[in-house]
Amino acid sequence: MRNGIVQARHALLALFVLFSLCSFAAAQNKDRETKVRNDRRDILADGTWHYNDLAGATAAAKISGKPILVIFRCIPCEACAQLDEKIIERDSAVRRIMQEYECARIVRMNGVDLAKFQFDYDQSFAAFLMNADGTIYGRYGTRSHQTEEEGDVAIEGLAATLEKGLILHQIYPLNKDQFVAKTTGDKPPVSSAEKFPHLKKRDFGEELDYDGQVVKSCIHCHQVGESYRVNYRSEGNPIPQKILFPYPHPKILGMIMDPQTAATVKQVTPDSPAAKAGVHAGDEILSLNGQPILSMADIQWTLHHLQEEKSLEVKLRRGEKLTKIDFPLPPDWKEQGDISWRVTSWDLSRQVLGGMRLKDLESEERKTLGLGDDQLGLKVRHVGKYGDHREALKAGVQVDDVITSIAGVNENLNESNLLARLANATKPGQEVEVTLLRNGKSQQTKIRLQ
Repeated sequence: MRNGIVQARHALLALFVLFSLCSFAAAQNKDRETKVRNDRRDILADGTWHYNDLAGATAAAKISGKPILVIFRCIPCEACAQLDEKIIERDSAVRRIMQEYECARIVRMNGVDLAKFQFDYDQSFAAFLMNADGTIYGRYGTRSHQTEEEGDVAIEGLAATLEKGLILHQIYPLNKDQFVAKTTGDKPPVSSAEKFPHLKKRDFGEELDYDGQVVKSCIHCHQVGESYRVNYRSEGNPIPQKILFPYPHPKILGMIMDPQTAATVKQVTPDSPAAKAGVHAGDEILSLNGQPILSMADIQWTLHHLQEEKSLEVKLRRGEKLTKIDFPLPPDWKEQGDISWRVTSWDLSRQVLGGMRLKDLESEERKTLGLGDDQLGLKVRHVGKYGDHREALKAGVQVDDVITSIAGVNENLNESNLLARLANATKPGQEVEVTLLRNGKSQQTKIRLQ
């Protein structure tokens, strides 16, 4: 009798937890719906933006002669929310200069021309400075952390970028040839995001469904980045380095940029490639390989498209002097970037880690576990519980397990490099062997990859 009562209590508790989780999810989704709908209502009421209407902004620019400022913004995402709010409120730093632009606000990737609008899709905020004929003067918006934005963007930096963009626009079209590399990116596998095969299955349209479930109808920026990787992997093709390590941050070369400016070096890391190339703190980057630089995002665009180049031509202003330097690039420098912070890394972990997220061990932990300096040793910090992210859970992997080998990889790598290695060393549907330590004891299991 007592056992029956206990079991009944446990069942009721389980139902309560399930109900609470469902209620929380419903409330969270409702909040996202409210944010998206309110953004549209408020921006349209403001009357100074072309909302989800690039064609309208272009037509207006052809009449006014102004350049176009196109802002892509993922509304529910908190990253860059402070910067976005200052832009919407026309902070004093940008109020005057924004009046010189036709402003467009795009809050979805549905229907967006992927050949034209290429940027770091792990951003939740990205801006383009353009001519009405489609020429791109520059980009703005950088991110190198899941939540922190202070070191990457600032309203003052955006203002400086807009000022530079306006100067370039006033000279146009005499300077048109300078923007060819900025305007012409890689050819995308599809013309717009909803046409990617795995997104096509979800029946996304070219517009948001404001009459229905608007959030569910929205393709987010990170889903575009994920789709590139999924596309390569599903077709059995190697994922290029520039897709695995996209838009390198200048700090991996030793240039710590000042976000309060357009493109001024705040600090140079000692013994870094930048230090060896002769870059100084206070240098203003004017161009890279002939491309005018208006922002940190412009630097990333140039770095992103470098292939086998061994050096970079840098023109900069140092005090009152203009200087040109040759910037040598070390081998495999792009792979020094950390991709584990990226939103798209969650989908990559689904594909190659069964939904696990990992972190480095402290040196004392490695010593206690008897792991050599060259031995893989990554602690499990998260195990996916739902859908396709639960393959590791199904295999018995637990939080705090230490992965010492997976798919034959046992060398000492961080999570970022392990994700990249496995992306091209494994195939969807493959079952891989995993060796892990739990409470100091070695165990083996197998995970099915996707």
